[in-house]
Amino acid sequence: MDPRLITAVIVVVGVPAVLVGYIVATEQVLRIFPGRVQPRIRPWLWLAPALAFLFVFLIYPTIGTAVRSLQDQLGTKWVGLDNYAWFFSDNGTLSALKNNVIWVVLLTVLAVGFGLLIAVLVDRVRYESIAKSVIFMPLAISGTAASVIWLFMFAYQPQGAAQTGTLNAVLTPLGVGPVPFLTVSNFSFNTILLVIVSTWTWTGFCMVIISAALKGINPELLEAARVDGANEWQVFRGIILPLLTPTLAVVSTTIIITALKAFDIVYVMTNGNFDTQVIANEMYQVMFNFGDFGRGSAVAIVLMLAIIPVMALNIRRFQAQEAIR
Repeated sequence: MDPRLITAVIVVVGVPAVLVGYIVATEQVLRIFPGRVQPRIRPWLWLAPALAFLFVFLIYPTIGTAVRSLQDQLGTKWVGLDNYAWFFSDNGTLSALKNNVIWVVLLTVLAVGFGLLIAVLVDRVRYESIAKSVIFMPLAISGTAASVIWLFMFAYQPQGAAQTGTLNAVLTPLGVGPVPFLTVSNFSFNTILLVIVSTWTWTGFCMVIISAALKGINPELLEAARVDGANEWQVFRGIILPLLTPTLAVVSTTIIITALKAFDIVYVMTNGNFDTQVIANEMYQVMFNFGDFGRGSAVAIVLMLAIIPVMALNIRRFQAQEAIR
């Protein structure tokens, strides 16, 4: 029998059967306990599979990575904080760290800024749904596919040759090109181009979230401001923007975390060459290209520590909003 058929049967039949079996077994176990205790135990029994998956696939690997970061390349002896000292003294990792800062600042400003701009501009037009669908469409494309698309956009041929890249095909007749996109000896320019690709992908996400919050603003507030003589800019600055601030904070947090974890676009388009290296790609190369799992684990822990404060800030903001409600 075809192994793929067996796998399909297991997924379609086996997984639901296991879930049903667990539910029945849980209720049988609960009968052992007194009635007054069952409501306290039942939630934990229902959460047990999820907590088990969380421990096996998240907590345990994180602990293992932290331990591995204190060992040498082969994991045969303890080296303490040597791997972290290497991270903060190596020119390559410091360059990756600086590029990640560029990613965080630019991607957040561009994606959230364009998302807010588009959400406000198309809020009251007849073709709103069509415009939003077009802007949101890149998010449905994987990062790898988006990178391939933009590689064709940035493609470069020497002077005098037929330009196969879209941008150079437009610029060359204007006397500007051809421009060697992604290979210019200027790390800021190359990194900015990669950020633009990610902005193209994530602007739709920001637009949808901000647009949903915009729809939740009471239109009577806006009409009252207009009746009092406020122009559209004053309405936006004095009413819309303050009311959108919590949503903008949440969206910005999501984009910051995305920027810190940037990997696929860098890996496909430059693989960190031409001064475009980022922390996630550095971790991958150190681990799997150079076989140094100690240093690679240290890079992973640094990346995790950089993300935790952002997540903690977001959680605290959610808690504050829930307290107000």
